[in-house]
Amino acid sequence: MVQHPEPPKAHQEQPRAQRLGPRPLPLHLATTNLMLLSSLAVWPIAKNASPHLNPHWLARFSQLLPDLASVDPNEFTAALIRAGLARIGAMTGGMQRYRRHGWHRDLPDPPVFWREGSSRLLAYGEAGMPVLLVPSLVNRAYVLDLAEGQSLARWLPRSSTARQGMRPFLLDWGDPGRAEQRFDLAAYIARIRRALKHVKRETGQTPILLGYCMGGNLALAAAVTAPEDVAALALLATPWDFHAGGAHHAALVQALAPALVPAPASAGEAPPMLEVDTLQGFFWALDPFTALKKFTQFATLPEGSDAERRFVAMEDWLNDGVPLAGAVARECLLGWYGENRPVQGRWLIDGRPVLPQDWRKPALVVLPERDKLVPKEGAAALLTQMPQAQRLDAPSGHIGMMVGPRAEAGLWQPLADWLAATAGTGAAAKTRSQTEKPARKPRSRTAPSTGPRTGRRATKVQA
Repeated sequence: MVQHPEPPKAHQEQPRAQRLGPRPLPLHLATTNLMLLSSLAVWPIAKNASPHLNPHWLARFSQLLPDLASVDPNEFTAALIRAGLARIGAMTGGMQRYRRHGWHRDLPDPPVFWREGSSRLLAYGEAGMPVLLVPSLVNRAYVLDLAEGQSLARWLPRSSTARQGMRPFLLDWGDPGRAEQRFDLAAYIARIRRALKHVKRETGQTPILLGYCMGGNLALAAAVTAPEDVAALALLATPWDFHAGGAHHAALVQALAPALVPAPASAGEAPPMLEVDTLQGFFWALDPFTALKKFTQFATLPEGSDAERRFVAMEDWLNDGVPLAGAVARECLLGWYGENRPVQGRWLIDGRPVLPQDWRKPALVVLPERDKLVPKEGAAALLTQMPQAQRLDAPSGHIGMMVGPRAEAGLWQPLADWLAATAGTGAAAKTRSQTEKPARKPRSRTAPSTGPRTGRRATKVQA
């Protein structure tokens, strides 16, 4: 059954809910207080140059001992307490300022082009080269449409790079409904394939597929299992070797995952969902003092500044998480992070391994320079297994490259250049030229596009 686009709904002001972030708040507060207590605890050991102290810190403390010899121990302890309380005060002051801030995301939704279960395909623009955007499952899709000036989805149709224009379609996964709570990764990938077929049928063009973060893993699997429905593939900050550049993170997941993502209680039941605060706890483990650093810095930003608004927008999105279906959580935490199956060729979808080398059409791999969530080495493994792919190094972090102040110059524009160049080679435009029509009617069929082969040499996209 053909699903015609739904018109955009008029934006209605919603009651402002109390901000919950940073989540989980008790964990962030406890971590900072633990830092204060540990400073007080280590001082008696350090001042005596205990041989049990870490050698690196023992050497640094030993250099301070002559200066501390004349300091009253009680006064120094009091100074430690004041310094710790000042740091806690600066952090909590930043948190309170964030939680009281008046900015809230109020962008109206674009038309719904297709819907299935809890998922929607949102259409940006009315014509042009179709580009299907696939976000991660663990955060809201609107990171690709965060705010005015921070929306790749709204910027691409206005970009002058592509002669025929661009028409992004954002796959908004939504909250898992009754059906999605029983989904595994294969079920989500099958949904992407159905979305691709709908876009191809309704636009008359074979879309380019773009995946961000975990969405890149899903997009790659969809592309290699349905290559006739994908003209080209872009993978942004997509983890592939989960043990590269962050082995300690993998070890932590291996230790915690069995308890956090248990098997189903009985045959036929779905594993329990992995809730948002538990997921946020994993992100906290990547850098336990992130909240201390970023909210202390936020407290110093000028009120009403663009930097202040950008911080609030990103933080709101970070804390607006989505629970993960139990089977998906087990596949990701145990199979990806624990056993590192993707890079070993052991990640199976419908019994078939997902192999990047099976993708023969144009591809782009984007590597953020300062990515704490997806180490650069782990994402770069895709270039080894997909040697025809072009490479783009984005000068930001995992989230900053998408919505930060340098996003347009560092990612959006070079990405648009690659999309336009790919379309210009015929990969995305071939279906239209074959039909010799400017547009297609709904439900009409098109010949599958195989797309051009590219050189085997990996190159770097110049911004």
